[in-house]
Amino acid sequence: VETGVIILGMFVIFGPIGLTTEVKSVEMHHEVLSEAVPGDNDGFNIKNVAVKEIKRGFFASDSKNDPCKEAVTFEAQIIIMNHPSKISNEYTPVLNYHTSHITYKFTKIKLKIDKQSS
Repeated sequence: VETGVIILGMFVIFGPIGLTTEVKSVEMHHEVLSEAVPGDNDGFNIKNVAVKEIKRGFFASDSKNDPCKEAVTFEAQIIIMNHPSKISNEYTPVLNYHTSHITYKFTKIKLKIDKQSS
C-alpha cells in the first residue's frame, strides 16, 4: 500500500482498465487483516476476477471515494544521474515506476540543473 488504505469489504477499481470488484480478504505473511495501511507490504483477494485480468502496473483505488482517473499530462521532478547526450523538450524516455515501464514525452522542461551549475 503506497497511499490510502485497503479495507476488507471495500469496492476497488483497477486502473487503467476500470474493473470494479470487492475485496474478499487482506493478508500479510499469511495472517488475515481487517485493513492495510501505507507502508504495508500485503496482499488482498478480490471477488470474481481471474489472476490473468490483473497485469503488472495496474493499481487499485477506492471506487466509491475519489477513484483513480487517467492523467493526460502531469508535472514531475525528474533526476537523471547520467546521460550521454542533451535532453530537451520532446525527449521521450521510458519511465520505470514500480513494476511498470511507460514511454512518455517531455513537453516542457521548466528547469535544468547540471553538475557544473549545481
